[in-house]
Amino acid sequence: MPRTRSLVWSELKIGIVVIVAVVLASVLIFLLSGDTGFPWQRYSIKTSFTDVAGLKAGSPVRVAGVEVGAVQSVGFVGDHIEVVMQVKKEHASRITTESRSTLGAVSLLGESAVDITASTSGTPIPEWGYVQSGARPVTFAEVGTQAKVGIQEATMLLQDIRNGRGTIGKLFTDEGVYRDLNALLVSADRVTSSIAKGQGTLGRLTNDPKLYDELRASVQDLNAITARIRGGEGSLGKLLNDPAMANSLATTTQNLATLTGKLNNGEGTAGKLLNDTALYEKLDAMAEQLRVLAANLNSGEGTAGRLLRDKQLYENMNETVGELRGLLVEIKKDPKRYLNVKVSLF
Repeated sequence: MPRTRSLVWSELKIGIVVIVAVVLASVLIFLLSGDTGFPWQRYSIKTSFTDVAGLKAGSPVRVAGVEVGAVQSVGFVGDHIEVVMQVKKEHASRITTESRSTLGAVSLLGESAVDITASTSGTPIPEWGYVQSGARPVTFAEVGTQAKVGIQEATMLLQDIRNGRGTIGKLFTDEGVYRDLNALLVSADRVTSSIAKGQGTLGRLTNDPKLYDELRASVQDLNAITARIRGGEGSLGKLLNDPAMANSLATTTQNLATLTGKLNNGEGTAGKLLNDTALYEKLDAMAEQLRVLAANLNSGEGTAGRLLRDKQLYENMNETVGELRGLLVEIKKDPKRYLNVKVSLF
């Protein structure tokens, strides 16, 4: 009987050791193969996409390229697809309100993953909180489609070139375009040869040092004039640099503007002459009268006209003036002879 009890106890101890070994082995395997750790070391967060491109439960979740968890479930919520993820709590400070979730690829075979940008500037996402989704990345199918479209367009372009369409097509197929291009190249070669030989203005400028020196001297003179103007020398320099002259010119401009305004408003004689038709008509009538008077004088009409044109009248008047002058001389010599006045009373 004691032997049987000892055997049972030995078998029980062996069973307990085996069970403990199996549990420890399972835990060790779990720790070595799993990335999410124990349940108390993980927390759940959510995000949503319009297209998950084959994402499924168990797909990896990465933060800045580092795998930190796995997708727990994928399901429709309205028109969007909600993705529930479990990530390690030690990365909670890197998943904030400034982070964005996008769909990534694990390999070229198309296996999807959730990529989350790391950010420490926002507020950490709480458990069961939402990570805002970013722009959907371009998939391999879309890249293939775009490549296919590009190849088709390139094929059509090559066909157009072969058929002689467009400038490049004509260049490859049209002999006339080739001849014109060849003639253009020949002409360009002739021009280059002429320049190299010093022919023409450009050739002389390229090969004649004297012409170059003259052009350089002209540029230096122009620089000197510019420097003098900047230094305030001369009238133009003072105009550009002297505030007093600039103010005087501005004042003169204002005065001219004021004068022009007065002329336009009909102020003053000049303004009335420009705007008053009555004054213009009077001046026109006066000019007409002067013209008539000049015509009468030229034709010898009137005393003044006869005086201008009648020689005898001129000589008579000249003789009369001479006699009056002689009389005045005699009166000055003997006034009593000519100024004798007698006064008698009764």
